[in-house]
Amino acid sequence: MTSPAACPALLIAAPASGQGKTTVTAGLARLHARQGHRVTVFKCGPDFLDPHWHALASGRAVHQMDLWMTGEADCRARLAAAAADSDLVLVEGVMGLFDGEPSAADLAQRFGLPVLAVIDASAMAGTFGALAFGLQHYRPGMPWAGVLANRVASERHADMLQISVREPAQWLGALMRNPALSLPERHLGLTVASEVVDAMARLDAAADALAVTPLGQMTLADLQRWSVSFSAPDGAVDGPIASQPLAGRTVAVARDAAFCFIYQANLDCLQALGADLVFFSPLADAALPECDAVWLPGGYPELHAARLGANTGLRDSLKAHVARHQPVWAECGGMMVLFDTLVTMDGHHEPQWGLLPGTVSMQKRLAGLGPQQWRTPQGVLRGHTFHYSICTTDLPAQDRTARPDQAPSPEAGEAVYQCGSIRASYFHAWFGSSPGATASLLGANLMGSRHVRTL
Repeated sequence: MTSPAACPALLIAAPASGQGKTTVTAGLARLHARQGHRVTVFKCGPDFLDPHWHALASGRAVHQMDLWMTGEADCRARLAAAAADSDLVLVEGVMGLFDGEPSAADLAQRFGLPVLAVIDASAMAGTFGALAFGLQHYRPGMPWAGVLANRVASERHADMLQISVREPAQWLGALMRNPALSLPERHLGLTVASEVVDAMARLDAAADALAVTPLGQMTLADLQRWSVSFSAPDGAVDGPIASQPLAGRTVAVARDAAFCFIYQANLDCLQALGADLVFFSPLADAALPECDAVWLPGGYPELHAARLGANTGLRDSLKAHVARHQPVWAECGGMMVLFDTLVTMDGHHEPQWGLLPGTVSMQKRLAGLGPQQWRTPQGVLRGHTFHYSICTTDLPAQDRTARPDQAPSPEAGEAVYQCGSIRASYFHAWFGSSPGATASLLGANLMGSRHVRTL
């Protein structure tokens, strides 16, 4: 192990989703960033949306942290690097504190992260204290910082909540009910911060509200009570990363309002594999940039279906790319736009790019959710699925993903399709879980060969 680095750190959790932990995390990051403090924020679990807000609030890149998907070694290395370069480290939890396998509580205990519980107190009084006590003591040895009440009706209400907390020192304040603090939502989660005109004003409002709480009034010296020591794992770089199988290849990455579900760590992995990255906008650009491979990540093509379908220049450029047997990896939203037709939530049939035969249709209920893994000849890619659409196609599934504890099955998981040099799935991959499989997806196995099997 390398020399440890210490820094104040908090894992911000809640008893359930929708309690306000994203607002509190982003608001606290913004409060300290405004004071000139270096704040590094992480998001627990496979979340693309909350990190946009945290990056805006902190002014720094935000990475995901998950004991299964990203792995303990990756988590440990990122925490150690953050501690060495930050005044404060924040980790936003996922769902409820003990929900999921692994849970935010597992992460807190694995790395000794003190838990700040955010509780929506809008419909309770004395029960607030019982809930806080239960969260703290449900699992022995849980590192604990305290509790913050959210959506509080009045100062009198705040007093009642504070009195209910058995250990007075663990009361970290109350945020009053205020629409200005809310972050806008839509299907799949929060609206991307870059699409919200007053995004920074909302973050400043949250920071201002926190500034008058005991938590917000703590100085960096005060925060040292939650200092945690982190050690990065030792280990030499080897395998595909060391050999850089994508060296000399340019990967074009779609990135705009329609294709915004991109892990920063995935971009870092591609560069570590030797790839040169160029970015393009399927909404605005008339052609692909010069490249050897294309990655179409997830996003919201259903919100921009008409505009995407009308971009025939980009469509034709992508078709020419495929005709040259150059690889395309399309995941979730990136796959949706490749079909013939996209049916929107209100029933409109929008022609898309027609590189895959079939139709993709939006629906009101979730069609896929949860961790998934894909066993490839080059290794196991870990990731997740989260989508409201279904596809109807004559393409056979080349392969299928599976849950972490299950074998692949024709009746479960997500289909992986192949059509010429295109591979596509609803599966969102974490590239670092198998750099070899990632390199293969983007053409490393095709170097020196022009032949691609068409299914």
